[in-house]
Amino acid sequence: MKKGFSIVTKIVMVSAFFCGTQHIATAQTQSMAKEQKELTKEQKAIAKMTQSQLNAKATKSALKEAKRLKSQGWLVTPGALPLEKQLDKAYQMQYEYDNNLQPKYIMAEAMSIGENYDAAKMQALELSKQNLAGQIQTEITAIIENTVANEQLTKEQAASITQSVMASKNAISQSLGRVISVTETYRVKNNKNKEVLVRIAYNSDMAMEAGKKAVRQNLEEKGNELHNQLDKLLGF
Repeated sequence: MKKGFSIVTKIVMVSAFFCGTQHIATAQTQSMAKEQKELTKEQKAIAKMTQSQLNAKATKSALKEAKRLKSQGWLVTPGALPLEKQLDKAYQMQYEYDNNLQPKYIMAEAMSIGENYDAAKMQALELSKQNLAGQIQTEITAIIENTVANEQLTKEQAASITQSVMASKNAISQSLGRVISVTETYRVKNNKNKEVLVRIAYNSDMAMEAGKKAVRQNLEEKGNELHNQLDKLLGF
């Protein structure tokens, strides 16, 4: 009887293990699908906005800024949107807000110089993503500091989490999905090198989610139990 009971118990334990594993895998798949759905929706909205802007005149601000950049030698690649239109899109996205009256996008720009255009562009994009990651770090750090003021965390706990935040910049950058390219322009230097300037945008909610996950992973890898507290504070 004891032997039979032991076998049944093992079967139940194994079944429970696989069910739990399947549940985690399903949750992860659903999360990825949700993020992809939101990103696709975002891209369609941007494409629709761009199409409508093609038929509209550029604003005075965009015209003025484009004129200034062109006087400094900045150009756009053949087939790209005119610089005025690119700036129009940047301004519009910069002033979009969500239902909580918070900026809908975080934006970042970076510049890089290379012997060829593609290399300079790739480096500029990478630097701009690092810029985004830095903004996310700042936002999360501010939230953590606020929890100390509200006595939700001790100073020591907050310092430990903040340390993980500062150590997660590369992880945050790598966890960002496909960014939205807003403006892309270049100019040729005297030595024929290409200087590329890019501005990118990313949905604010998705950016914070990427940041939270990166910090949580850093805490878990260090065996820091504060990741459970972080779940509550940052709304995992």
